[in-house]
Amino acid sequence: MTDLTRLYRVAFLLSLFTIAANIAEGLVSMAIGAQDETLALFGFGVDSFIEVISAAGIAQMILRIWRNPSAPRSRFEVAALRITGFAFYLLTAGLVLGAFLNIVSHRAPESTLWGIVISLISLSVMTGLVAAKRRVGRALNSAPILADANCTLVCIYMSVVLLASSVLFELTGFGLLDSLGAIGLAWFSFREGRESFEKARGRDCECGET
Repeated sequence: MTDLTRLYRVAFLLSLFTIAANIAEGLVSMAIGAQDETLALFGFGVDSFIEVISAAGIAQMILRIWRNPSAPRSRFEVAALRITGFAFYLLTAGLVLGAFLNIVSHRAPESTLWGIVISLISLSVMTGLVAAKRRVGRALNSAPILADANCTLVCIYMSVVLLASSVLFELTGFGLLDSLGAIGLAWFSFREGRESFEKARGRDCECGET
C-alpha cells in the first residue's frame, strides 16, 4: 500500500467515524434533551444529525478525489451541501423560536447535568478528530479535508456553548441560561448553513475558521 493510498484510507475512515459519532451523540442528546426539557441539549442533538448529512457528503467527496483527483465536483456533493444548508437554517429558526417561547413562559429545564457530561465527551472526541483530520489534510495537501477539519472545529465551539450554559444553570438555577445557550447554538447553526450554501456555489469557504 502506498503512502498516498494509506492517507486517503485514513481520511475516509475519519469521515465514517464522524458520521457514527454524530449519530450516537444526536440520539442521546435529543432523547435526554426532550426528557429534561433542555432546549440547548435538544438542539445540540439535532445539529449532530445535520452534521451526519455533511459528513456523508465529505465521505463521498474523499472517495471521488481518491479514485480520480481531477474529477469535477459531483452533483451529490452539491445537493448534500444545499440540503445541509436548509437543515441548518431550519434548526436556527427552531432554536430561536423555542428560546423565545421559553423566555416568555419562564420555562426552565429540569436539569442540565447531562448537557455537561455530553459536551465534555464531545469536546474530547472532536478535539482529537480535528487534530487527526488536519494531519491527514496537510499530508495530502487537501483543501477540502482541511476545510472539513474546520467544520468539525465548529462542533467544538458548539460544545463549549452547551457546556457553559449547562454549568451556569446547574450553579445558579437561572432558567434563562438554557435559552441563551440555545441562541448561541442558533448563531453557529446559521453560520454553518450560510457556509454550506457558499460551498455549494463553489466559493472558497474557511468553514468555522477564526
